[in-house]
Amino acid sequence: MHARSALFDVYGDHLVSHGHAAAVADLVRLLAPLGIAAPAVRTAISRMVAQGWLEPTSVHGARGYVATEQAVRRLADSAARIYQRQPRTWEGTWQLVFVGHFPDRASRNAAVRDLAFLGYAELADRVWVSPFARAELDATLSRVGATATTALATTFDPVHAPVHAWDLEELAAAYDDWMHEAAARVQDDLAAHDDPEEAAYAARFRLVHEWRKFLFTDPGLPAELLPSDWPGHRAGEFFQAEGERLRPAAATFVARTLHAS
Repeated sequence: MHARSALFDVYGDHLVSHGHAAAVADLVRLLAPLGIAAPAVRTAISRMVAQGWLEPTSVHGARGYVATEQAVRRLADSAARIYQRQPRTWEGTWQLVFVGHFPDRASRNAAVRDLAFLGYAELADRVWVSPFARAELDATLSRVGATATTALATTFDPVHAPVHAWDLEELAAAYDDWMHEAAARVQDDLAAHDDPEEAAYAARFRLVHEWRKFLFTDPGLPAELLPSDWPGHRAGEFFQAEGERLRPAAATFVARTLHAS
């Protein structure tokens, strides 16, 4: 687990009710149960500041960092998708995004990653598609210096044709693998810590961290476009149940850690 991605999890899943802010010492303590050392945490903080995700602040008189407005929007969108219990209603239309020139290869690579995170797939060269319009599209492209023209496609022949822009077989296999490993991983984390609240925190943290990776690979397609036996549904039910079971003790550990400083 990398420190930067773990920090996103801390701010997105554990610091929401604490003003999206924490002292540096508390961030170090919150990542210690995951085996992440203090120097790695501080390096990741510096990178996130440079990228516009965090900004310095004072937390109870100590040096700390708060999530920027850009980060809060991104984290809120992530949380909505992670904990979404009901599928979105699909109107049978597709948003097409015709992306203009990218400044350089690095910008294109960043756009590919961020567009996938939003749920888009590349239908053709510089043409992206999604069954839902995403509010963050313009801001996402602006960050990499690109612009786009969008169009709403009301008909495709056949209607499900754009689904082939995603590799659903590979995604289904990833969900099956996750299900086979998740229960054992939770039990291993619970057994690895003497403090039951710290154990619940570590187990839930890793559960959410691994599940969050699907945000970059699962576009959240409507039920009409998925197989009836879609393994993502079973995996989602397990994730929600385990996450809720571990939440109270994990929240107690976070509050205890923040109040200890």
